[in-house]
Amino acid sequence: QVQVVESGGGLVQAGGSLRLSCAASGTIFRFYDMGWYRQAPAKQRELVAGITSDGSTNYADSVKGRFTISRDNAKNTVDLQMNSLKPEDTAVYYCKAQFGNDYWGQGTQVTVSS
Repeated sequence: QVQVVESGGGLVQAGGSLRLSCAASGTIFRFYDMGWYRQAPAKQRELVAGITSDGSTNYADSVKGRFTISRDNAKNTVDLQMNSLKPEDTAVYYCKAQFGNDYWGQGTQVTVSS
């Protein structure tokens, strides 16, 4: 069982920045594919950014050029740097670890005020 814990959410004004962090348990973190997802009220959960075990990244079109995903295998963490935030980025952000099965965190709220 992989434990996943997110941190770093909060309230920010439009145009501001936040950095989310995700910590995952396990001694083989370097083999996990990791992703950040978000879910806004009355909307489906969507992929925001992903990073594979070999460091390849992908982003939703809506966040390209504004968000950056990175991982630190020595610390078992994956971060999401979010810049130029918009009110439409408001959502609960979830981290997922994938290694065979999917393991989700509890989510962290990001609220962007206009």
